[in-house]
Formats: sequence, structure tokens, C-alpha cells
Amino acid sequence: MSLDEWAKNGWLRPHKPSKEEITNLFEIVDRDLADVSAKGLSDDWKFGIAYNAALKLCTILLHCSGYRAEKNLAHYRTLQALPLILGKEHESNADYLDACRKKRNETEYDLPGNISANEAKELIEFCSELKQEVRAWLKKNHKNLA
Repeated sequence: MSLDEWAKNGWLRPHKPSKEEITNLFEIVDRDLADVSAKGLSDDWKFGIAYNAALKLCTILLHCSGYRAEKNLAHYRTLQALPLILGKEHESNADYLDACRKKRNETEYDLPGNISANEAKELIEFCSELKQEVRAWLKKNHKNLA
């Protein structure tokens, strides 16, 4: 499927991003990636903060592609749009982020202490790499928003 087909299904709605909006989203990502190194944070919180950064990076991609996810399943759709925007080689990344979404929800609402230090570190590193890729994509495809 394509983003246009998702929109026809009612999963997305049109969105016109501004440079200020994209700048603010990147500032949230930068804040989150800085905050995960604060002393005294549990691995659960580090993971949750890193998940938020990943979600914002996918939001940047979706918004710059001219769409916003509808409220129903918004996180899921935003993450699953990753390979539709960056290419099929990112399907496993979308699957990884969806697994992180589920784990974060479980940890946030039902099962504290469910995140290992390694899982938090892995997601933080993933976000740092994805941030560079999103910036490069933005410069190539939407210079006016970069």
C-alpha cells in the first residue's frame, strides 16, 4: 500500500507542515536523546523516552510527506509509514519500532521493570541512527523544511 491508499482508507489525513513545526519536532528528539542519559532514570523510562524520540522522527517523515495519522492507531500508523517513506529496506525497522511500542505500552500501564538496560540502550542507539537518516532524507527531499 501507499500513503495515498492509507489516506483513502481514512487512516491518514492531509497535513501541510511548516519549517517551525519540523524544527520543533527535531528539538523534541534532541531533548529526548539528551534526557535518556540523566542519572537515576530507570531502564523503563529510558526506553519510553527513546520510544518518544523514534515516534517523533517517524512523525517528521509522515508530516513532510504531506500526511498526519488519524487518532485511531496513530502511533501504529506513524511507525508503519517508515518503509512507505524511506523504502522497503526499512520494513524490519518498522516491525522493531512496533514491538517497542507494544513493550512500552505494557511497561507504562501494566508491568513495571520489564525493560532491560540492553533494550533501552539498543533503542537509544537506533534513534540516533534514524535521526541522521531522517535529516539526510529531509535535506534531499524537502530542503525548504530542513
